[in-house]
Amino acid sequence: MIFKRLIAIVAAAAALWSCGGAGNRVQTIEGETITSPDGHLKLVFALAQDGTPMYSLDKDSLKVVLPSKLGFALFDNGGDLQTGFTVKEVTRDSFDEVWEPVWGEEAQIRNHYNELLVALGREDGTAMNLRFRLYDDGLGFRYEFPVENKLTYFSVKEELTEFAMTGDHTAWWIPGDYDTQEYNYTESRLSEVRGKYEGMRIHNASAEGFSPTGVQTALQLKTDDGLYLNIHEAEVVDYPTTNLELDDKNFVFRTWLTPDAEGVKGRLQAPCKTPWRTVMVVEKAVDVLASRLILNLNEPCAIEDVSWIHPVKYMGVWWEMITGKSAWSYTDDYPSVQLGVTDYSKAKPHGRHGANNENVRRHIDFAAENGFDAILVEGWNEGWEDWYGHKKDFVFDFQTPYPDFDIAALNEYAHSKGIRLVMHHETSSSTLNYERFIEPAYDLMNKYGYNSVKSGYVGDIIPYGEHHYSQPLINHYLLCIKKAAEHHIMVNAHEAVRPTGLCRTWPNLIGNEAAMGTEYRAGIHAGHATVLPFTRLQGGPMDYTPGIFEMDMSRIVPTEHGKMQMTIANQLGIYVTFYSPLQMAADFPEHYQRFMDAFQFIKDVAVDWDKSVYLDAEPGAYIVTARHPKLASLNKAQESVATLKDGKKNAVSGAAKYVYALPENATTADLARAKARDVWYVGGVNDENAREVLVAFDFLKPGVNYEADIYLDGDDADYEIAPQSYKIEKRTLTSADSLTVRMARGGGFAISLRELL
Repeated sequence: MIFKRLIAIVAAAAALWSCGGAGNRVQTIEGETITSPDGHLKLVFALAQDGTPMYSLDKDSLKVVLPSKLGFALFDNGGDLQTGFTVKEVTRDSFDEVWEPVWGEEAQIRNHYNELLVALGREDGTAMNLRFRLYDDGLGFRYEFPVENKLTYFSVKEELTEFAMTGDHTAWWIPGDYDTQEYNYTESRLSEVRGKYEGMRIHNASAEGFSPTGVQTALQLKTDDGLYLNIHEAEVVDYPTTNLELDDKNFVFRTWLTPDAEGVKGRLQAPCKTPWRTVMVVEKAVDVLASRLILNLNEPCAIEDVSWIHPVKYMGVWWEMITGKSAWSYTDDYPSVQLGVTDYSKAKPHGRHGANNENVRRHIDFAAENGFDAILVEGWNEGWEDWYGHKKDFVFDFQTPYPDFDIAALNEYAHSKGIRLVMHHETSSSTLNYERFIEPAYDLMNKYGYNSVKSGYVGDIIPYGEHHYSQPLINHYLLCIKKAAEHHIMVNAHEAVRPTGLCRTWPNLIGNEAAMGTEYRAGIHAGHATVLPFTRLQGGPMDYTPGIFEMDMSRIVPTEHGKMQMTIANQLGIYVTFYSPLQMAADFPEHYQRFMDAFQFIKDVAVDWDKSVYLDAEPGAYIVTARHPKLASLNKAQESVATLKDGKKNAVSGAAKYVYALPENATTADLARAKARDVWYVGGVNDENAREVLVAFDFLKPGVNYEADIYLDGDDADYEIAPQSYKIEKRTLTSADSLTVRMARGGGFAISLRELL
């Protein structure tokens, strides 16, 4: 076979593995190759002299990944699972399909790759296969262990996958951690990671680092040759999440798996497979945003009937707790709460509880009047008085409301207004407790018409010693998603694992947090929103909770200090630059009432898209995106006329009203005429440096006039000095037009475009 001839070729290369510096590392190996469908990427696989699998990746004449080792170290008698392999069989395949996501950034996604499957074996009967898929925009590969194998049950000590970089690339990174991604991003050279690492770690309810050169995926890189690289993983199922540990002398990354409570980094049983390891390689920053590499490496939708899954634009009784204006808890009488024992009917309310009947109705009214779909209510259930920081197991039952929250009456009131309530399940990171109560908790949601839940995992994990990203927790999160699907419930998980494209398989996972979001208020650096679409959002949408119009925290709670580093126009731009089928207008109704002309864009903008065009971008600097709405999925657009004919006020979503220009007394004929209207939304976000960007409108229909509502930073806008300064202009634009737009420090812009009929 060809691989027997490779041994002599790579013997000299194997001797150089330990040499220092990227320039001294082996540059080329010869072996089995595949190319991407367009021919620009080339993968090479070979065995070193000692039988170690290794791979390299090139783009045209440029090296991307230098020869890098593959394999494992195992516990028990497994020992080394890296050396001593021979090639048993090599097969190739190609695949090309177009699939339609239930929701997404476009109506159709092409999944086109060439594949190389290498079956490896040892004389003792150990078998390990390597599957490589090469796309036009990158590489995915994984380990597979067949059932015909000496290895049946085995435990991973370390995964030894390497990514050998060609030099000291620029990176946008957050510190490696087993429990959280809630960090600001740092831009630096790889050689600078060690020196900046400690300064980037911040306090979190649960966090554990592992190395001063550890970073997390998705890791965005840029080479001096101008290539944009992104290292990540896809389809993490029954396996721990990986970080990356950097050898900053040689610029080599190695996977660093999250251990379980006993230090095991994966308990496997053949037949099994690992997640995909991915390397995106593109020439333009906008191509990173357009890539669907992670989604394509996941399995197709597993839910047969998806009619109950839909995008959601919501508000909530949440920001007032985050800012300290109100509280999740009900009383100060009980410093110690015991589930099923503490009697709240005898407690004196402290008067700061946010989830009370009057306040919830106020939010429902405002949401209904402005065309939203739902209201999130946190702190509705018993147990909040002493849960935080105590590592309690039995904390909440997710069923028993506080005395001032009438679950039946509030749901009836919300439904009468065309609004659904979003359930909140803070698990307190006790996965044991959540699994005890998940079935009756979901039954309660079904009883009262809740169709979505925000789950939370604040604090250290119970069972004690587990981590948020360990294998047992990965399995827990997926169990919850599957159980929710059985109950036709959509899930928005906070403090859970970062997503890796599983929303393709389980589209009821409509949102995740898994990054530093708006709740960090003044702690978020200007420009944070210009990095997340390159990193965190590569694996799936984020519930970023944008739409904050009051940036000065002292105006909300006098004892709170700090100003958020963004402008109102920046907040509007996020609704377009961040994709999520779950978008929140997170601020208080009274703050929006002060700026209703700017709030109009949040009311108008869609949350599900037929087409997305990434106009201009640079990670950590700015992003400009245009999107065309999926008209059939504009929230309540399909039912708008029917509900209006039934006499229900405010039943049409804001986005539907904007697209169709429907009056309150709309008829079926009105809807039919308006459906011919073409609509686009454009958004931009900026870092801490004021700049101008040129926005070309060549994505519009040629020869057609569009009325444009343009929301801009004011002339004096600045995130420190005048964050609420904005201006709104109206223009008529065509595909031949372009605009030079100024974005302030921490600023942005938003544009609604509607075809003139």
